[in-house]
Amino acid sequence: MPFFSLHQAQQCFFLYSPKPLSKFPRARTLFFLCSKMSSNSNSLQNYPTSLSPPLPSISKDIELARAMSASSKSSLFGLSRSDILYEDEWLIAVNKPQGIYCDTILASVPRFLSDSAPSDRLCEGNQASTLELHLANRLDRDTSGVMVITKSHKVASVLVKAFTNHKVQKTYVAFCIGSAPKSERITIKSGHGRSKFGAWRVYAAGDVGRKLPGGSIVRDMETTFEVLSINGQQNYKEQSECVKDEEHSIVVEEKAITDVDANKDEILVRAFPRSGRTHQIRLHCQYLGFPIRGDVKYEGVYEWKGRTYDAHELHAESLTFQHPITGFPLLIQAPLPLWASQALQLLTD
Repeated sequence: MPFFSLHQAQQCFFLYSPKPLSKFPRARTLFFLCSKMSSNSNSLQNYPTSLSPPLPSISKDIELARAMSASSKSSLFGLSRSDILYEDEWLIAVNKPQGIYCDTILASVPRFLSDSAPSDRLCEGNQASTLELHLANRLDRDTSGVMVITKSHKVASVLVKAFTNHKVQKTYVAFCIGSAPKSERITIKSGHGRSKFGAWRVYAAGDVGRKLPGGSIVRDMETTFEVLSINGQQNYKEQSECVKDEEHSIVVEEKAITDVDANKDEILVRAFPRSGRTHQIRLHCQYLGFPIRGDVKYEGVYEWKGRTYDAHELHAESLTFQHPITGFPLLIQAPLPLWASQALQLLTD
C-alpha cells in the first residue's frame, strides 16, 4: 500500500496515512482539504469568452511613449478661439486636438472664458469661476473632434441622459488598413466588456447581460460603417446622401476569421456608433479586419509605406442632438484633420 492514498468526493480531497507520521506519533492522520482551486476553475468557465485577440506585443511600449508625450503636450495646452465650434450660455463645444486628454480640455475652459469675456462682464465678477463645468462626452486621448462641455449641473444631467438614451447622433471618420469590405455599408452588433486582464474586448452578442470577472457585465455595442474610399477609389458621400443600400448586417457570435496573407488596402470609413462604449469603433474595426491606422493597441499598423504613426487616425466628425434648454435641433461639426482631408482630396482630383 502506498504511503498516501488519494480519494476525491464532492470537490474535496482526503489524504490518508496508514502509518503514523513523525509529527503525529499517536494517531493515524486524516487530512481534509477543500478544493478551492477546482471550485474557482469551474466558476471561471462560466464567464463569457472574449472574441478579441491578445494585445500585440509592441503595443505596451508604444502606448507608454504616447502617454508620456500626451502628458507633456497637455501640460502646455490652452484653448484658443479657433478651437471653439459652438458656444452659448449653456454649452461650449470644442474641436479636441489629437494627443490631448479630455480632462485637460475641461481644465482649460475657465481661463478661456475669462480671457474672452467682455470688459463689462469682467467688472461684474469672474463668471467663469462660478460655472459648473461638465464633460458631456469623452474622446480617447488620440481621437480628435467634437467634445461638448456643459456649463451647469442641470444642463449636464439633461445632456448625459440624451447620450444614455441614444438620442444623440454621432459620426466619426477613420483611416483604416486591412482587408476591404465587400459591402458599402456594414452594421455590426456585438457585446462589449473588460476581460479578466482589464482590457476592453469584443464579446458575442449572445453574451450581453452576462457577468464578467470583477463584477461588470457584457453590454450591447452597435456600429454602422459606411465605406467612403478604398485605395483612393470610390465616390465620397456627404452625410445627407447616406442611404441603406447594399447594407450588410453582422451579429457577432464567434471569433473573426482573418486571412493574414490577404492584401492590405487603405480604407476610409465613416462610423455611426449607436451605443457609446469605450473604444467601440476601434474594437469593431479590428473585428472586421480593417483596424485603424496607427492604432497599435488593436492591431493597427504602426509603420505604413515608410512612415511611422504616433497616434491612431480617428476623428469625431459631428454630434446632432436636441438642445437641452431651447429644444431646437443642434448640429455641431468639426473640420476634418489633415489625414482625412487629404484622403478625400484624392477622390476629387
